[in-house]
Amino acid sequence: MKIWKTLLITTVIGSSSAWAGFGDMLKDSANQFLQGEQATTASLSQGQIGAGLKEALRIGAERAVAYLGKPGGFLDDSKVRIPLPGAVEKVASGLRMAGQGALVDEFETTMNKAAEAAIPKTLDIVKETVQNITLDDAGKILNGGDDAATRYLREKAGASLEKAIKPIVSQATDQVGATASYKQLTANAGGGMLGGLLGGDSLDLDSYITKKTLDGLFYKLAQEEKLIRRDPLARSTDLLKQLFGK
Repeated sequence: MKIWKTLLITTVIGSSSAWAGFGDMLKDSANQFLQGEQATTASLSQGQIGAGLKEALRIGAERAVAYLGKPGGFLDDSKVRIPLPGAVEKVASGLRMAGQGALVDEFETTMNKAAEAAIPKTLDIVKETVQNITLDDAGKILNGGDDAATRYLREKAGASLEKAIKPIVSQATDQVGATASYKQLTANAGGGMLGGLLGGDSLDLDSYITKKTLDGLFYKLAQEEKLIRRDPLARSTDLLKQLFGK
């Protein structure tokens, strides 16, 4: 029995030492990796860092727009799908019970199709905004987190981007029938509570779809930025590999 106890104690002590050594090895490897990444970044000029971040945003925006602009880009993705406006949501169940469920579904579908039709028009606006990133801002963005560039873009260009694409959304809304669908939904809601909640002037449909379109754009752009920062396979150009590593 004493022999077994001795062996057990020896094994535990030996294992603890081994794990401690393994932990030190991992720590050393991590430090070496971080030092290598810092050295790589430090070797780049401010101009290269700025150019790299602009390229990351440009590529990220191209990928996000391509995804969202395809058929079902908004409609089939629960993360960006444009939901019913609050007023409609409040009465949707009542409309369905009244046999108007198809109108509710049609309205939601046309809103998302309008966003899908409008989103490609945002790309040139985003690219133009990206070109105005200053060298000072570039340094902050580089070390500001996985979505720092996207947050910067939204802060600097969100309002102007919304103003610029609202007419595009308005045109797309009419073309895919969202406006007509909403008017029909309002008319079929009838009088009483439904008519009051869905009054024709109670919802600025173009503003609602514009805001939700941009929400979807910035969400997908943040996902692409995170991917480029973390996944070497997403760094499709030499400049991105220089900035974020191979």
